[in-house]
Amino acid sequence: MLGGSGGRGGVRDLKPEDVARGLAKGTVLIVDVREPREIALERIPRSFYLPMSAFNPDLIPDPEGRTVVFYCASGIRSVVASQVAQAAGMPYDAHLAGGLKAWKAVGLPIEQ
Repeated sequence: MLGGSGGRGGVRDLKPEDVARGLAKGTVLIVDVREPREIALERIPRSFYLPMSAFNPDLIPDPEGRTVVFYCASGIRSVVASQVAQAAGMPYDAHLAGGLKAWKAVGLPIEQ
């Protein structure tokens, strides 16, 4: 289980470095909730795509014990996605704080 700080509305804020470590270890399922035009430009490798415009938490694949971590461009839509998933009864309470912007700011890899 990944740690995290505070968060908003029952959502844990995870640092980019912690999410990257979880991806490397296979303990994170990262879910990109940005829109297709954003995804076409750049994305975090190994992301599952579920844009907010069509968001349905039932479409998230079985995480098989991994921590589900939502992300977007700056960390706003990812909080909403987590809250929607939790309202649907799912235990997905984590997001990438600062989104893709924070990920890139610390030099983590992206795909284009």
